[in-house]
Amino acid sequence: MKTTLEELLAGGRPIVADGGMGTMLFNAGLQRGQAPELWNIERPDVVRSIHAGYIQAGAQIILTNTFGGNRARLDMHALGERAVEFNRAAAQLARAEADSAAQPVVVGGSIGPTGMMLEPL
Repeated sequence: MKTTLEELLAGGRPIVADGGMGTMLFNAGLQRGQAPELWNIERPDVVRSIHAGYIQAGAQIILTNTFGGNRARLDMHALGERAVEFNRAAAQLARAEADSAAQPVVVGGSIGPTGMMLEPL
């Protein structure tokens, strides 16, 4: 069921978010050194199942499987050129689960670090 963060906040009650996507992907067989975002394309059923599990557990906010979905981070796996594809797929998977939920669920984008060391300004 579609809702907005503003609507959830207006309810005046505590809001429950999902848990770690990466941990759940490792539990489902993701190998160390493999880009989790690749599963948005190669194992979408697993990603959707994780979202569904969090929603069934009461999550009102779920985050996309995009923590390492930036080009710099994906370049470490020779996948940088597919960043848009992975991020779009992740958003579609999360949105599909949120829309099919019986309760209102907000989808948020997960944005993690690049993994690069940068020169101080």
